[in-house]
Amino acid sequence: MRTRFASTAALLAAAAVALAGCSAASAGAPLPATSSTKVTGTVTVFAAASLTKTFTALGTAFEAAHPGAEVTFSFAGSSDLVSQLTAGAPADVFASADQANMRKAIAGGVVEGSPVDFATNVLAIVVPPGNPAHVTRFADLASPSIKTVICAPQVPCGAATATVEKSTGVSVHAVSEESSVTDVLGKVSSGEADAGIVYRTDAEGAGSRVESIPFPEAAKTVNVYPIAAVAHASNAGGAAAFIAYVAGPAGRKALAAAGFGAP
Repeated sequence: MRTRFASTAALLAAAAVALAGCSAASAGAPLPATSSTKVTGTVTVFAAASLTKTFTALGTAFEAAHPGAEVTFSFAGSSDLVSQLTAGAPADVFASADQANMRKAIAGGVVEGSPVDFATNVLAIVVPPGNPAHVTRFADLASPSIKTVICAPQVPCGAATATVEKSTGVSVHAVSEESSVTDVLGKVSSGEADAGIVYRTDAEGAGSRVESIPFPEAAKTVNVYPIAAVAHASNAGGAAAFIAYVAGPAGRKALAAAGFGAP
C-alpha cells in the first residue's frame, strides 16, 4: 500500500500524463462487496486529511482481504482534492470531510453514482502539552494574545469553524489559515501556535503531542463524511469494493475506534 500527501502542483502536473493511460471504464454506483468479489490492481483513493490514520489502516486490511489489490492514498484538504479531480487527476474513489465538497465534485462531473455517508465528526481545540496559553474555552480564542491557527474557510474544518463563530458570536483571532487539519495540528504540536481547531479524531489521534479541549459549541456543527466512486475510474470494481468495505462492518468498527460518529 502506498500513501502520499497530495500536493496540488505535483498532482496536476502529472494528471495529463496519467490520464492518457486511464481507462474510460465507468465506476458506476457502488456494488456490495462479498467474499466472492474478486478485486485486483491498484485502487487510488483521494481522501480528506482527517481520514489519514483510519483509512491507512483500512487500506492494509482491505489488501489483506483482497490479495490481488493494492490501495494507494492521496490525503489532503477536501477542497484541494476536488480541485485536483476537476483538473483531471486520476483516482478511483473520493472521500470528503463534508457534503459541500462532495456536491462540488458531483456538479463538476468528477464523481458518479450516489455518495455514501459513512462517518461524522466534530471540532475540538488542541493546544501544546502543558497548555502554555491557558486556553479553556472557545471564547478564549478571540484574544489577540493567543496565537490560534485554523483551517481555511474552503476546507471543511474551516467551514465548520466559521459556523461555530457565527452561531456563538465569537470571532477567532487566527494568525494563519491552513489547507488541512494536519497542517493545523502540526503547527500546534510543534509549538508554533498556542491553539488550533481540528476534528476530535485528529486531537485523539495525536496522542501526547497535543492536549485536547472539547467545547460544547462544537455540537452546533457536525460534519458528515461521504464517499463516492470517481467518474471514469480505471479500477471501477476496486472502487466499488473499497467503498463497500468502508461503509461495511470493518469500516464502521475502525471509524468508531478512531472517534468518528455514525452517519
